Amino acid sequence: MSDFEEKNAFFDRLVSNPNVRWLGQNTNHFPLHPKVREALEASIRDENFHVYAPPAGVEALREAIVADLGLPGARAFVTNGAVEALAMIVRAFCGPGRDMVTTDPGWKWPILFARRAGATVTEIPIWTPETNYRLTPERLRAEVGPNTAVIYLVDPNNPLGVGYSAEDIEAFAAIARSVGAILIHDSTYRDFADAHTPATRVYPEGAVTVVSFSKWLGFAGLRLGAFVAMPELMEKIAAVSDAPLGCSMLAQAGALAGLSVKAEWMAAIGPRQRANQAMIAEAVDKLPGFSMPVPDSQGNFVVVECIEAGIRPEALVAELGAHDVMIRQGAYHTPRFGHRFVKVSTTVPEAWVRDFVDLLPAAVERARTLNDLSSLF
Repeated sequence: MSDFEEKNAFFDRLVSNPNVRWLGQNTNHFPLHPKVREALEASIRDENFHVYAPPAGVEALREAIVADLGLPGARAFVTNGAVEALAMIVRAFCGPGRDMVTTDPGWKWPILFARRAGATVTEIPIWTPETNYRLTPERLRAEVGPNTAVIYLVDPNNPLGVGYSAEDIEAFAAIARSVGAILIHDSTYRDFADAHTPATRVYPEGAVTVVSFSKWLGFAGLRLGAFVAMPELMEKIAAVSDAPLGCSMLAQAGALAGLSVKAEWMAAIGPRQRANQAMIAEAVDKLPGFSMPVPDSQGNFVVVECIEAGIRPEALVAELGAHDVMIRQGAYHTPRFGHRFVKVSTTVPEAWVRDFVDLLPAAVERARTLNDLSSLF
């Protein structure tokens, strides 16, 4: 079986299993807000999905996204998930002779997109307590130059969960401006953070803010995201779109309803996912050699280091997977640091997290002797 077919079969087995507890993809599994469910059901009942959507999204949704970010004068472009948004932006600005600078760990796909376009990618390692697991302006300034076309920042960082202050964003924007680089501010997890400053607010001429409906609203399988930029910058990115027929009308109807109740929704699920994080932290504290380097994750996930316990992340993932608990091995995010950790998602029913922490001690012991591992993705 080819790598492509093996990967697809791997995920097909997962999605076909109704017993899987999804603690590995940062997806949101809390039940939908009633108004969002009503909007989705109405869209199906009215069959408005027979038509193609406007190429940049339904105008009401575009306006709601801009308003949610607090960026008057900006424009939104609705995409088939945030990944498509990132692919468009990278395609618009990366190519041979152009460089992208980002962090390690970060989000792997834009790095792949940039390299496919012929760009050189520099990954600044941030897995160190010396900088509190964060990118610093000093480190970024040392890596940019005249060929830097794009600076890519995931904030909060996936998988570490660190967030950046308004002062940090202003400093990063100033560095991008000094070399004429585009600052891609991947804000997929912004809604779980205590505070968040969109880079477009401080660098309107050169920053693009990317958002997702997969994580906070739970629309991963409906595939909806967006990027937001000021009009002149928007025109440059929109020119490379390869989706002229727009995104799912069903998903857009649900997203618009979601934004209308977002404050209420986040007030309900925020404390629940933070309680899940605390439950995991309590369990990790009881395991010798295990730790959480970022205990106050600003995302809907936590990283758990197992290197000091001598546990291979892949073995732990496989052992828990045998019990229908899906977590993610660190190598998915970063070849350099992936041997150190696993990642666990927290926007899930409390019972799923309880199953995870109850299974964890025995799974750790069995993982010590597990050597015959099948492929993980």
